[in-house]
Amino acid sequence: MNTTLTEKMKQVKWRELVIYYIFLGVILLFSILLFDKGFLSGSNLMNIARQTAMTSIMAIGMTFVLSTGEIDLSFGSVVALSSIITTKILNNTGSILLAIVCGLTVGAVIGLANGLLVAKMNIPSFLVTLGMNGIVLGLARWVSNLQSIPVNNDVFTFIFGSGDIGPIPILFVWTVSLTIIGHLLLKKTPYGRRVLATGGNKISAMYSGIKVPNIKISVMLLNSVMAALAGILYSGRLHGARYTLGENDVMIVIAAVIIGGTSMNGGKGSVVGSLLGALIMGILNNGLILMGFSVDQQMIFRGLIIIVSVALTMREKRK
Repeated sequence: MNTTLTEKMKQVKWRELVIYYIFLGVILLFSILLFDKGFLSGSNLMNIARQTAMTSIMAIGMTFVLSTGEIDLSFGSVVALSSIITTKILNNTGSILLAIVCGLTVGAVIGLANGLLVAKMNIPSFLVTLGMNGIVLGLARWVSNLQSIPVNNDVFTFIFGSGDIGPIPILFVWTVSLTIIGHLLLKKTPYGRRVLATGGNKISAMYSGIKVPNIKISVMLLNSVMAALAGILYSGRLHGARYTLGENDVMIVIAAVIIGGTSMNGGKGSVVGSLLGALIMGILNNGLILMGFSVDQQMIFRGLIIIVSVALTMREKRK
């Protein structure tokens, strides 16, 4: 009996640590393959930090959604619409605060709508967010008139994307700060325990007094707000907004969260793991570019990663 328990504990510990081994393994692999191409140079590592910042932030919100056993496919279009609204208001009023509030409000409204449709009308989140993605993307194209919208406010671009604090990109500061907050929220608060309980067993959670619909609404809202923030950061980093922002991030973010140890079936999630998953995806992209792989080949590789990650998740659930 004790032997069996010990073996199970070791197995659980291994599963929790595997993301760290994969992270170190990927770095070691590309360090060897690309030792003559500056992979480990400070400038390249900081470039990876900048490139993965927005996907890391979106992965935090997606961790909460998947932990409840739901999914959100609309956050990519939220990135685009929030960046466009923020940029337009910033250019028209010059108020950074008003622009940020409006951009985040866009995410909150969309997230609330997703949550209400999922929790109150019992429509599968896959269908709700797939439809919402089309609506929001259409709005982004309409509002922007398919044109890029430049940002000329230096204070905004410094704080929300392109600034550096010494050698450290400000996007890295955003990423680390939000990861710490997300980790504490999921692992150290009653709210986080309710999120995991909802995904683990909805019926048991309801009998224990957890308001499951409210939890689902809240994670949908949180995810969209994080996507809206990512859109704002994209605007600051790229000095402009466009309706195509975020369109390639959905697959990368979901892959990062799953690789990081969050189960698609709910009940298990790790914000730190999602950050490492996003960094792994960023390192893979960076390494493949340095090795001369095309964008098409990178997309194929990311797709394979998602399939393998989901397969491993489903296998773990069956066990």
